[in-house]
Amino acid sequence: MKPAFHHKLLNGRYGDPCLVVRIIRERRALLFDLGDIHALSPAVLSRVTDVFVSHTHIDHFIGFDAMLRATLRRSAPLTLYGPSGITRNVEGRLRGYAWNLIREYPAEIVVVEYSGRSLRRAVFRAESGFAKQTLPRTASDGLLLEDPAFTVRAAVLDHGIPCLAFSLEEPFRMNIDKDRLLRRNLTVGPWLTVLKRKVREGSIAGYLIVGRKRYALRDLLDIVRLGRGQKICYATDIGINRKNAGKLIALAKNADSFYCEAYFMEEDRRLAAGRYHLTTGECGRIARSAGVGKLYPMHFSPRYHGSEAELIKEVEEEFGGRIS
Repeated sequence: MKPAFHHKLLNGRYGDPCLVVRIIRERRALLFDLGDIHALSPAVLSRVTDVFVSHTHIDHFIGFDAMLRATLRRSAPLTLYGPSGITRNVEGRLRGYAWNLIREYPAEIVVVEYSGRSLRRAVFRAESGFAKQTLPRTASDGLLLEDPAFTVRAAVLDHGIPCLAFSLEEPFRMNIDKDRLLRRNLTVGPWLTVLKRKVREGSIAGYLIVGRKRYALRDLLDIVRLGRGQKICYATDIGINRKNAGKLIALAKNADSFYCEAYFMEEDRRLAAGRYHLTTGECGRIARSAGVGKLYPMHFSPRYHGSEAELIKEVEEEFGGRIS
């Protein structure tokens, strides 16, 4: 079955972390981390609805201003998720500019902080010069976003400061059986998008118009094929300790794709511990313990430029298989 998500590191293994996830057949994209995003086209930026920030070190957050600029004139809100303190960071960036001529702009930015126990929300709107409006706090066990098509969860890890790792998962995979579609003389059209949305929402009562004929939704379910949902996990900037490893293994359990930092080589393990980063070996061991399908080691330290093959080899030795 065709996957629901297309995903790719924007800046390769050495560049600023940013994972771009495009949701197929929807005009929507998600970003995991906000490093340098200048390589993203305006068309892709316009489709970004949600950004998941691990922490606000400069190489993970410097793209905020570019994302903000692309958001100013659009009506759809942009939601940023991050660890405790991200609201203060966003407010600081917004206060760095003068906004006297944008009061008629539709821009709205929602910021969601996850503390490990609760979600704290704030809204910044162009119409008020991006003044902060605080919303009520809600309890959370790690669930950040629940959409009919997917969920996003987080775990709070230690990087000397709180740092979030994320999992993106669809409840099930859904495709249309084209052979059955043709055998029933049904035409391809926007009604298929409506049908799939209804199935995801569990709302299969009612009718759909296909061509000039009305069909009960239940009578169209035979053209829908369901399968196991896709799961992607993203984790970077993590101290080497059992607590971090246990949380990350639980979050990434049985992920189809796992993007995980491997900042230092094993020979520099002491340096990795002092900088709160994973080594190549730790990356491979965590991925193996989580039973992930494909491993994408990333966020290699610039000190190892020209040694990518050696870094990958060390990850593979602990992972027990080839990596992507």
